[in-house]
Amino acid sequence: MSPRRAPRRARGGAPADLDRITDIIAASGLMCRGGFHPGPGDGVPGDPGTAILVGNAGPAMWRAFQRARRDEPHPLNAWSRRVLVAAARELGADVVFPFDGPPYHPFQRWAGKAEPVHVSPIGPLIDADFGLWHAYRGALLFAERLALSPRRAGSNPCQECPEKPCLTGCPVGALEAGRYDVPACAAHISTPAGSACLEGGCLARHACPVSRGHAYAPDQARFHMESFLAAHRPGDTP
Repeated sequence: MSPRRAPRRARGGAPADLDRITDIIAASGLMCRGGFHPGPGDGVPGDPGTAILVGNAGPAMWRAFQRARRDEPHPLNAWSRRVLVAAARELGADVVFPFDGPPYHPFQRWAGKAEPVHVSPIGPLIDADFGLWHAYRGALLFAERLALSPRRAGSNPCQECPEKPCLTGCPVGALEAGRYDVPACAAHISTPAGSACLEGGCLARHACPVSRGHAYAPDQARFHMESFLAAHRPGDTP
């Protein structure tokens, strides 16, 4: 399934509907993260009528991935592709992924149109319900202009956080407002001094007071940190 192809119409004369889409995605351990009707300036390929973002928050995705993971490069991306290509086929949609590129699809911009997320002081999108502990794994593109649920309400919690502890949570100052020093972060977590970050996840993210109950479990946090380190190991040539 090509991510650049124009969206297809649902097969078998059964139009896609939001409840069916939600149920099929939930069965995989993922969740629908909202949708929008793309316009000419949104950068959505194929001129679809509707884009539904798919992602994760909470433990369901990690449990499903652990049951089905394979020994392969980039296993979470590969699993996401298998799951969402199968879902798209069943729903008569096309699918695009945030990890396909360059060029990469503007998922952060799409997310802002689909649900109330905001750019946090350290860069990742923050959600009033999930804090910094969520992600996007793909987007389903439908030819039809589907009826969407009302946009979920939610203000920007960072505007109500005067201390912004996320900006001082990094032990090596790799995260500052508008700046992420990737080499400094990778160098730190590759040493014994960075074991807390490697084992439990980014300390700057943990410093955020919003929705700490959604923080990744230690095995999931370590997986993400090890994947980051593998991609940015100090001394590797880009």
